[in-house]
Amino acid sequence: MSETKEKAIKGGEFIIRDTKPENIFIPEEWNEEQKMIASMCDDFIEKEVVPHVERIDKMEEGLMQSVLDKAGELGMLGMSVPEDLGGMGVDFKTSLLATEKLGKGYSFSVAYGAHTGIGTLPLLYYGNEEQKKKYIPKLATGEWKAAYCLTEPSSGSDANSGKTKAELSDDGKTYTLNGQKMWITNGGFANFFTVFAKIGDDKNLSAFLVEADSEGISLNPEEKKMGIKGSSTRQVFFNNVKVPAENLLSERGNGFKIALNILNIGRIKLAAGVLGGAKDAITHTIKYANEREQFGRPISKYGAIRYKIAEQVIRAYVVESATYRAGQNIDDAIESYMEDGLSKAEATLKGIEEFAPECAILKVAGSECLDYVVDEAVQVYGGMGYSAEAPVERAYRDARINRIFEGTNEINRMLTVDMVLKRAMKGELDLMGPAQKVAGELMSIPDMGDLPEGTFANEHKVLKGFKKTILMVAGSAVQKLMETLAKEQEVLMNIADLSIMTYMAESVLLRVEKLISKKGEEACEHEIAIVKTYFYDTADKINKAGKDAINSFAEGDEAKMMLMGLKRFTKTDSFNPKEARQKIATRVIESNKYDF
Repeated sequence: MSETKEKAIKGGEFIIRDTKPENIFIPEEWNEEQKMIASMCDDFIEKEVVPHVERIDKMEEGLMQSVLDKAGELGMLGMSVPEDLGGMGVDFKTSLLATEKLGKGYSFSVAYGAHTGIGTLPLLYYGNEEQKKKYIPKLATGEWKAAYCLTEPSSGSDANSGKTKAELSDDGKTYTLNGQKMWITNGGFANFFTVFAKIGDDKNLSAFLVEADSEGISLNPEEKKMGIKGSSTRQVFFNNVKVPAENLLSERGNGFKIALNILNIGRIKLAAGVLGGAKDAITHTIKYANEREQFGRPISKYGAIRYKIAEQVIRAYVVESATYRAGQNIDDAIESYMEDGLSKAEATLKGIEEFAPECAILKVAGSECLDYVVDEAVQVYGGMGYSAEAPVERAYRDARINRIFEGTNEINRMLTVDMVLKRAMKGELDLMGPAQKVAGELMSIPDMGDLPEGTFANEHKVLKGFKKTILMVAGSAVQKLMETLAKEQEVLMNIADLSIMTYMAESVLLRVEKLISKKGEEACEHEIAIVKTYFYDTADKINKAGKDAINSFAEGDEAKMMLMGLKRFTKTDSFNPKEARQKIATRVIESNKYDF
């Protein structure tokens, strides 16, 4: 912890600062209590959700509520809630672990995530003591179910443009709410809403705690959706709804900040949830490939199928590595802020806000990993994968929403760059110094310096190149485009992709290096294959994203010089990806499940 306290890495700082393997958390380090929580969540899904998925998808009256009730009885709805308010009070990364394990619960995982995340956390982190004592124990046990009312027909990604209004009475005792909210998860059965509205002519939203049985609240019928069919999704209408003045959450005009910070939490929680769904879909893929025979042998024997399985494993393993790395960073930041005198709620908010860029990165990487995994799962199943009788058909449909949930992936890509650049402008991150150093390097003879050694010598060299690529492209784009950069969304998306791929690459490298220090190289041959294959593929993707960005804003000698630098920064050693993927696939095929 002394290392954390003295030299804690800041959010977004991975671009300019290296991390040592011993300073990250890896999933191989879960303690016995955390493993018991994971096992409890696994058992719950197998016993209470999987046997009933068809009934849940048909929205059988009262069924989702009853499953949530059972989760509440086991304490699963109060993971993040302090013990004195009826919860378990686990640390942040343990709440991520529970979210991962419950992430294979199809529509249930959506209802669970909405209740425990955006439904409960605004009150937990921004409520006063009276508000928390009144409502949190009911939410932690599942006696009451929660929903979050932010989105409106005309305000989605631009959440602060919402038109729902709140007027304070002359005597100052009540607010009157009028407006419409849509895509409200758990809307059909929630007892408790967090509602965002503007008071009078305020520029920013405020947030209100609203009991669902208040007079003037009405609901549209359930939405007919592509996937997550068992999740209740309603429009909610507020027609002269009276809300006690003491149910204003936090301060007037603070609602937009509440929404943003809760979405940061939702983004990394989504990464954990989709990871659970991805691992489950990989196991289904492997089992089917082992059972299905064509041309006289199981299709798991064929190279084309093994490629798909290995790639599924690689992408999931990388997302897992990055998710729990960030989770520990957040826990360390929370602890540091508490040592500085902040309350647990305040420290948690600041800790998560500190790593908001990583939360956005993980949301994008996780949802796109799951998309790949379920798409290839359907492909391996073939015609059967398109049948509703196969589990991967539901997984495929349910996965698609995750690139839209918690801010679209396009918004999250742009947020990643925006947040890091704003921190640089405020002097919180020194990006320009390293960027100028890289620019100077382009005009000089390359200094090879001390070349790294060992198993991952190539990967360390390439990782430095990835980071230089971000600095070169982002630094030049800022200088060249100045105020117009915010409008150059294609360039911003390229820079975001460079950042996402670099963070994921560094995370998996650090995880496996730490694992080798514990178990030795021989015991980690499959994990080593994952790292080397991921870097080999990512080098070309970094090159393409960098090239697209450079050619979008530079020309002539400037472009030529940067492209030469890019080629040097993304150069990687020769490598046999077929052999590495065969090794990875063989392991999980023999285990008949995802076993990393």
